[in-house]
Amino acid sequence: MLAVVEIGKKQYLVQKGDTIDVQRLKEKEGKVSFDKVLLLADEKSVKVGTPYLDKAKVEAEVQGESKAKKILVYKSKRRKKYRKKQGHRQILTTLKISRIVATSSQSK
Repeated sequence: MLAVVEIGKKQYLVQKGDTIDVQRLKEKEGKVSFDKVLLLADEKSVKVGTPYLDKAKVEAEVQGESKAKKILVYKSKRRKKYRKKQGHRQILTTLKISRIVATSSQSK
């Protein structure tokens, strides 16, 4: 079963057992569930929400936090001898998808 879920203003295509990196979440460890499911698909049917599906959720387990690759930002103004170099590393949370629930009573 596939699902498109919205986590932190971004959309991710997930299925059971996937490991994804998302922007930093408040939860440092344990289990989290996301109820903003936009699409559910299996071998037989596809369900599309308007904008979200009712009674559908994706459950995941927090694996930990890590830092992304460094991004360099350059600023300069011509003829003014102004140059600024700045680096940034985004902190990511690693999630392992444990379950996709289609309705409150049925789970797959």
